[in-house]
Amino acid sequence: MSIERAKAYLRQFNMEERVRELEHSSATVELAAEALGCEPDRIAKTLSFIVNDEPILIVVSGMSKIDNHKYKEFFKTKAKMIEFDKVEELIGHAPGGVCPFGVKDGVLTYLDMSLKKHDTVFPAAGSGNSAIELSISELEKVSGMKDWIDVCKE
Repeated sequence: MSIERAKAYLRQFNMEERVRELEHSSATVELAAEALGCEPDRIAKTLSFIVNDEPILIVVSGMSKIDNHKYKEFFKTKAKMIEFDKVEELIGHAPGGVCPFGVKDGVLTYLDMSLKKHDTVFPAAGSGNSAIELSISELEKVSGMKDWIDVCKE
């Protein structure tokens, strides 16, 4: 189960107990914000893309959208999201629960600058009804991030 994989990963940071399993779905930004009682932009949505035939993750603030020009400028290729039915196979988590915790080996994670406008954010934790509240510095530490990038629209 994907949430168990995320919790096992977070255990090394003594954070697995902070994972919240919600009564209601948190599979979309709107549902997560409602379930957590926070503004939608504080949901840290994790988007999965293919770059040079390799899967990557980009964590962005909830209301942010990818800017195709900025994306292409950074990655030197057109933005191509992973097909819905391939996400779990390539990333290790199913859509709705995708997060940077406990992903498959070799999956690089990037954090978008849009997250920095918040003190804390709520990424999913491996399932469509889970989340964990993290400060930005905690997210940097536990996400295994490769880099901060700026690929979202203003």
